[in-house]
Amino acid sequence: MAENPTRVEAFSDGVFAIAITLLILEIRVPHVDHGLWNGLLALWPSYVAFLLSFVVILIMWVNHHELLRMVDGISYPFLFANGLLLLTITFVPFPTAVLAAHLGTPEARTAVTFYCGMFVVNALCWNVLFATIVRSGLLHRDVTAEAVAGVRKAYYSGTVAYLISTIVAWFRPTLGLLMNVALWIVWIRLSYRAAQQAEQPT
Repeated sequence: MAENPTRVEAFSDGVFAIAITLLILEIRVPHVDHGLWNGLLALWPSYVAFLLSFVVILIMWVNHHELLRMVDGISYPFLFANGLLLLTITFVPFPTAVLAAHLGTPEARTAVTFYCGMFVVNALCWNVLFATIVRSGLLHRDVTAEAVAGVRKAYYSGTVAYLISTIVAWFRPTLGLLMNVALWIVWIRLSYRAAQQAEQPT
């Protein structure tokens, strides 16, 4: 299909916006039976979960934007692969709510494992989307093989890292969550700019 991905990006942006907005709805106004200040302090797991998921969705939105800058057209497989990724993103508020509800309880191990496991599925969907883009020949002509290899390597290693953090979370919830958060550095530092080299003035 010759159509450019502008509409796909606009639709995806809307989904990202909805997902990131739903996160705040999980923070409820506390009861004041024991004082408002104490009630607000008791919500610390919700604050932590909200912050973690807000930042990670923001990072995913930036990466999605940069990824689509590499794309020159769309195909039906691409549309469905992108939709599959968006499905996992809209699901983020639920494990976030579970994490917030159980972070400071004996069920923290299950909650953190579930939270980290969700990102394994999400990472797999990023791989599916990128593989679909490459196989469908949708990349701009100036996208180099080096750029493709760099993105593919980051996506593969990220999936493995999320899987490890999920396994670790079952035994050491705090460590597993920290490993999950540490992956922010990978996605923030991941550069798609190599794909735009031909556009830069010489």
